[in-house]
Amino acid sequence: MTRQIVIDPVTRIEGHAKITIQLDDAGKVQDAHFHVTQLRGFEKFCEGRPFHEMPALMARICGICPVSHLMASAKACDALMRVKIPRPAIHLRQIMNLAQIIQSHALSFFYLSSPDLLLGMDADPQNRNIFGVARVNPALARDGVRMRQFGQQVIELLGGKRIHPGWVVPGGVSEALSADKRDAILAMLPEVLIIAQRTLVWFKGIYGQYQEEIETFANFPSLFLGLANDDDTLEMYDGLLRFVDAEGNLVTEVAPRDYQTVIAEAVESDSYLKSPYYKPLGYPDGMYRVGPLARLNMAKSCRTPLADEELVEFRQQDRNSSFHFHYARLIDILYSIEKMGQLLHEHDILDSRVRVHASPNRHHGVGVSEAPRGTLIHHYEIDDDGQITHANLIIATGHNNLAMNRGVLQVAQRYVDGARITEGMTNRVEAVIRAYDPCLSCSTHAIGQMPLHIQLLAADGVVVDEMKR
Repeated sequence: MTRQIVIDPVTRIEGHAKITIQLDDAGKVQDAHFHVTQLRGFEKFCEGRPFHEMPALMARICGICPVSHLMASAKACDALMRVKIPRPAIHLRQIMNLAQIIQSHALSFFYLSSPDLLLGMDADPQNRNIFGVARVNPALARDGVRMRQFGQQVIELLGGKRIHPGWVVPGGVSEALSADKRDAILAMLPEVLIIAQRTLVWFKGIYGQYQEEIETFANFPSLFLGLANDDDTLEMYDGLLRFVDAEGNLVTEVAPRDYQTVIAEAVESDSYLKSPYYKPLGYPDGMYRVGPLARLNMAKSCRTPLADEELVEFRQQDRNSSFHFHYARLIDILYSIEKMGQLLHEHDILDSRVRVHASPNRHHGVGVSEAPRGTLIHHYEIDDDGQITHANLIIATGHNNLAMNRGVLQVAQRYVDGARITEGMTNRVEAVIRAYDPCLSCSTHAIGQMPLHIQLLAADGVVVDEMKR
């Protein structure tokens, strides 16, 4: 006979999910699972639509990371047209993608995870939120608001609006960058660069308080996946799909169009989130991770001076602990600010030639880009009229699904006591998921307070302990 703890919903993540923990009669954790309880279904929505509509449609998948879907979708459409887009358009797409990474990482780190890091995993949940952060450390809260605001402002300057901009299109972008907008972005960079550096100093100062979490938050060997350049530098927009092992050694790399030779997808009955895996190792042994931690584990250099300094220090940590997603996320922000400055100083960044036009020239197109949470894949098939007949999307969060499940089990086995539920116990189980910053929303939004009801049941169904908020 087994008992079960259910955490429903998982709090301070983007979307809706729950966690179930199975206990044996002795109260020891036997198993644990992370369940995504909402359905996207966007692949089916796309069928029958003209391919050139896809970027604008795909941006509606999510209000948190619409730019990421714009990028991957537009690149898939570029592939369908067999076009090489203008160099200035590539750089402008990169700048918007970097702005997306900055604003999304700011949301994750400052709003969702800093309450745990500043106030402690065992803090009162009434205070363990962004308002509690503002009371205890107003400067940290203000920095988080400003950093996210900056990313959104850049997106708005480029695309005309902060959410779901239609500026990224098949063949490039719809409008060139003006000198005034370039100068407005450049003028903001020094301020946010200081914020990024200041936040890294603060984070490294409290890092030592979380050694137990570092050791147990999904800390295990795995493969890592991300986009890679030929020179092994950090890449967010283009390149090959590269798998490395737990020590950073190359396992394999393929062109994005060949992703199905190395990635397959499994479906479990208890979750709407698919479970991609590295095909040669099979399911579930082919577990891998994507995102900031994976990107830094693969890159030998960022090619920006401040981020490279941080990368040297980051490499002194255990590369397999998912707690380090927080650390890597901050380095991602620093890199993105520096890289944005480099791109804005490119000699042709104001060139008016930013789009090519073409009809479909192949029936299959794959677009891959690095989203804040990791590698994002859009794969489209069209008919002779250019209408979508099939679409497959592998969201960055999906790549991490197997690792998140194993992480939940590892944390539960370390912290969960079957005799009594405590806030710190359940919060750590949730916090390992927050480290991955999963984006489950996909255009599903809740209004008002999300309830929490956790029950610990005996084998005969009697409630042993419960918690509500």
